[in-house]
Amino acid sequence: MKIAILGSGKGTNTKSILEEFRKGNLGNVKQIQLFSDKSNSEFLGLGNNYDCKTEFVEADAGTARIRGKFETQWIRKLKKFNPQLVVLAGFMKILSKDFINVFDGKIINLHPSLLPSFKGLNAIEKAFNHGVRVTGCTVHWVDDSVDCGKIISQMPVRIFEDDDLMTVSERVHAAEHYLLPKVIRDLSKNM
Repeated sequence: MKIAILGSGKGTNTKSILEEFRKGNLGNVKQIQLFSDKSNSEFLGLGNNYDCKTEFVEADAGTARIRGKFETQWIRKLKKFNPQLVVLAGFMKILSKDFINVFDGKIINLHPSLLPSFKGLNAIEKAFNHGVRVTGCTVHWVDDSVDCGKIISQMPVRIFEDDDLMTVSERVHAAEHYLLPKVIRDLSKNM
């Protein structure tokens, strides 16, 4: 199984995937390639540390969406790699319906809340400020609406009275680092 991981930032979730891959703990995953819309992202730098190929693919900096000539370029490069699974791990662009249709049933996303609660950006902060006592993270299939695809798996995280936003964020990120590789391993056995 070949996996394409799309990311824009530090790559902490991708690092957890690559660590499990290095240990042989990702089931039938045989190859991983990283794709980023940020040429100088720490995410792409992980490729050197884990002996996997990386590719910068330009995206319009002025929008949250990939569209037009940029979308065509992304689709072409991903199709060339031919992944069985596309993983969005800290990828800060919204994919178009056309993009999603090309890779229909192959795209998953990690979101830092228990969906359907707290969709979109700043989900951990929203949950904390709202006063919920349980938040967490979700891996879901990507459809043409933001954070609304069918849920694959979730992991709850308690929020305690003496927590601050930083401690809650750290706990949610730790849950993400466990959940995403687990979901990939489980999916690799069935795809």
